[in-house]
Amino acid sequence: MEPMIESRDLPGFRLRGIEVTRLESFSDAVFGFALTLLVVSLDVPKSFDDLMSTMRGFPAFAICFLFLALIWNGHYKFCRRYGLDDGMARFLTCVMLFLVLFYVYPLKFLFNFSITSVLVGGSSVMVMRGWQFSTLMVIYGLGFAAVYAAMTLLCLHAYRLRAELQLNELELFDTRYQIARLLTLSGVG
Repeated sequence: MEPMIESRDLPGFRLRGIEVTRLESFSDAVFGFALTLLVVSLDVPKSFDDLMSTMRGFPAFAICFLFLALIWNGHYKFCRRYGLDDGMARFLTCVMLFLVLFYVYPLKFLFNFSITSVLVGGSSVMVMRGWQFSTLMVIYGLGFAAVYAAMTLLCLHAYRLRAELQLNELELFDTRYQIARLLTLSGVG
């Protein structure tokens, strides 16, 4: 068993994943690519009007960035707390990363639409029919639910290996709490 150190995010939860693994490096690269997809369609402004139009998209970008950062942080904590790098952890992480990449465009579209049409009210307000908005919400909800379901499965995998990981009572409690929290988030989606 690798040496464990105290975690900064929850006193008493020992870190088992001290070294950055190839899996973490890969996931960091995928999250970086997902963030790039959020901004790749933005052209460099060629006029002041173009700049103002680009600036109207900033709040939507900030919200999307926050959502992706929350998912990344959850995976980061998982990697640090459990240090799992077995076949199942790699598979579930790849599933989660695939879903994150799928989730980027519906996320960006939803918040660009919401902020542009509701908050900003710019001259180029997008118009959507009722069935289109319903479909957008279903796509977004399914992507959201699937990402958090994959994270739930990662925590369930760690819980299944609780004896191997030598989880103490606090760690067991927090792992069960994380599973319930992630299931709730998935259910909301």
